[in-house]
Order: sequence, then C-alpha cells, then structure tokens
Amino acid sequence: MPSTNVKQLCEDAREKLKISIEQLESFLNRYSLPELSGEQQEGDNAEPFYKGLLSDLRHLLVFSEVSYEKLGVALRRPNFDTEFAERALYEVYHQCVNAYFYPKNEGYSEDGRYAYTGQDAIRFLFKPVQHAKDIVLGVSKVYEELRDDLSYYESDYMTQQRMQRQNK
Repeated sequence: MPSTNVKQLCEDAREKLKISIEQLESFLNRYSLPELSGEQQEGDNAEPFYKGLLSDLRHLLVFSEVSYEKLGVALRRPNFDTEFAERALYEVYHQCVNAYFYPKNEGYSEDGRYAYTGQDAIRFLFKPVQHAKDIVLGVSKVYEELRDDLSYYESDYMTQQRMQRQNK
C-alpha cells in the first residue's frame, strides 16, 4: 500500500480512536460497579454483568490508548516509516476493533442480522441501565468505521509480511 494511503489511514484512525477514548474515559471516570448495579431492578444478575462490562470497557480503553500513541509516534517521525505504521494499523484492528466486537466477558455482541436495517446491531446479554447502553452504542460507530477502514489488516497484512520474509 502506498505510504500516502497508510499515512492518511493512520491520521483517520488516530482521530477516531481519540473520540472513543474521550467517551470511554468519561464513562469509566463517572460510573462505578456499585452505582451501575445499584440502579438495576433485576437483582443478582446485575453485578456480574456490570463487572464484566466495566472490565471489557477498561481493556478497550487501554488498547485504544496504546494504539493512539503508536499512531502518534508513526505520524511524528521525520521520515514516515510505512512498515511501523502498517504494524500499528494492524494492531488497531486486531486489538481495538476485536476488543470491541468480541468482548471477553460477552456482555454484548454484534448481531449481523440488524446491520443493514438501521437498527443497532449490538445486542446485550442483560438489559443494562441507559448510561451503560449509551456508552457501548456510542462508541460502536467508531469501531465499525475502523473495522471498515482497516479490513485489509484483518488478514492481508500478515500474508504480505510472511511473503516478504520468504523472499529475503
């Protein structure tokens, strides 16, 4: 991929991550486990659900912050290093995008049947309070766009790297 395209992808991905980081950080600084599970009326299922959700959101925040910094390093270098930038974009896809769409605690998941209906494709395991629902759905657009923009890095990037190693 030409370095100008890679540089633009880095800039776009960094801006999108910045939006997500701000939203996640604000939510995680504002709400705690007792507060979220205390608002719920349904009892025993609430605390394990919110514990998993908060854990997944913290992981997503950390992955996003690390990727944001790596993209910043790539963009600040005097001579743009395409290989380093492509590796950073690969990590955005495989860490951030995957952390969002495949959360470890599975408090929510994407239901592809709703992707083209105009409805939210994210389905929750447990009906969350509005604040929790809003943050997950609020950042979904960012990670959907990143997934679309960086789909090349899902598999083609590693195939290209293997082929380059074999040709050396």
